[in-house]
Amino acid sequence: MVDLSAEVGGLRLSNPLMPASGILGGKAEALEAVARKAKVGALVTKSITPEPRKGYDPPIIVGTSCGYVNAVGLSNPGAGALGELVGVGKKYNLPVIVSIAGKDESDFAEVAWRAVDAGADGLELNLSCPHAKGMGLELGSDIKMVERIVEAVATTVSVPVFAKLGLVDRLVETSAAALGAGASGLVLINTVKAMVIDVDAMKPVLSNKVGGLSGRAIHPIAVRAVYEVYRELKAPIIGVGGIYSWRDAAELVLAGARALQIGSAVVDRGLEVFREVSAGLAWWLHKNGFKELREAVGLATE
Repeated sequence: MVDLSAEVGGLRLSNPLMPASGILGGKAEALEAVARKAKVGALVTKSITPEPRKGYDPPIIVGTSCGYVNAVGLSNPGAGALGELVGVGKKYNLPVIVSIAGKDESDFAEVAWRAVDAGADGLELNLSCPHAKGMGLELGSDIKMVERIVEAVATTVSVPVFAKLGLVDRLVETSAAALGAGASGLVLINTVKAMVIDVDAMKPVLSNKVGGLSGRAIHPIAVRAVYEVYRELKAPIIGVGGIYSWRDAAELVLAGARALQIGSAVVDRGLEVFREVSAGLAWWLHKNGFKELREAVGLATE
């Protein structure tokens, strides 16, 4: 029997899988569906801002041959919904990671305090959304801003704090700065800035024009990012990006991920994908003589 339990940044999970932020995490009913039907070790909310946020007008998502491009605009119910969202985890005895977005350190700190008051088990700082103006990747591309935001949260809460970073020029350096400022771990990566143009209408499909690419196409990019950061820093990492099968999951584990998030595959294959990936991962570990998931973490970097 293989032990699939995981520990990342002080957060203990019965298994390493969880939904990526933005996937069924904006409403209590959706989170409850994940808790009831999916084999997950934790729940992750949609990125929450201090006040409710409408986001962009449709169209906000378009399918491509290699994944999805979305520009939702960080729409969310605001911090006032945290009690209801976190309550789902308490009902099903699952840890809840609250994803947080904002324009500056005061926004992040406010939502962090309210999330902890609501009973959140961990916080994920969205420093990587590629299409929200003045937020996300614009903040994560500035190392000093990353340090300020992480420090503003990590020094004032008692739960694990994860910095979710995307593709920036100095990812290892930015990761080190986040950890140095107090982050318990990292989430790597977010969607990659992309665009789809309608050749008949001869204009961009998304209302925001530019969005973020998710799905199979970004998986090798995520593997590379996790590998490089883990190799240099041995950091606690939650890997995310294009996981559709146990092989994808195993790749990220070997690159250095201690836990994993699944997003686009849920849209394509439903909540059963968590059970399939978990079973396949356990089989792979057993076949290779591992008794625990943690034994395989980062082996490809050695």
